[in-house]
Amino acid sequence: MWETKSARRLLHQFVDYGPPGIFFVAYYMTNLFIATASIMVATILALILSYVAERRIPIIPLITAGIVGIFGSLTLWLNDEAFIKMKPTIIQIIFGLVLFGGQLMNRLLLKSLMGSAWQMTDEGWRILTLRFSFFFFLSATLNEVIWRTQSTDFWVNFKVFGFMGLTIFFIITQLPLLKRFAIEGNKQR
Repeated sequence: MWETKSARRLLHQFVDYGPPGIFFVAYYMTNLFIATASIMVATILALILSYVAERRIPIIPLITAGIVGIFGSLTLWLNDEAFIKMKPTIIQIIFGLVLFGGQLMNRLLLKSLMGSAWQMTDEGWRILTLRFSFFFFLSATLNEVIWRTQSTDFWVNFKVFGFMGLTIFFIITQLPLLKRFAIEGNKQR
């Protein structure tokens, strides 16, 4: 079933967006603590499905699952919603640090993750990696400001829809960079 490109794309979308979607629905049907337990279970199920379908678990969903497990468990065990609200901050900081650290070690980590989708020169990858790193740091800061100053309802909506919108907007703003540094054989005519 997962042999076609469209089936694999559907699987990746489910693994990436299924758990946050379940979190959102569970939150509005119940409360933050049940939503937290729901995202933990959904994340585990998504990883299992990914492993069954592809015989591997991608690193980014695995890291995210570990952080969801740790901060979700702390939220439930200590009955304190602050931990689940800090989770996006921690994930964004880790991704930003990994990309920035890779740059310092002259490793194009973003290229190894996305190089099959976007064909660019190494200079383009360096610029895009720095931009993504700063985007992750900005997202972490924004999450901290929002969960500490706004209602939980506002934070949940922002977590699910705001971050997605900001990410799409950020990627769209990078299209000129992708075009400018595209490898000649891959430029659209």
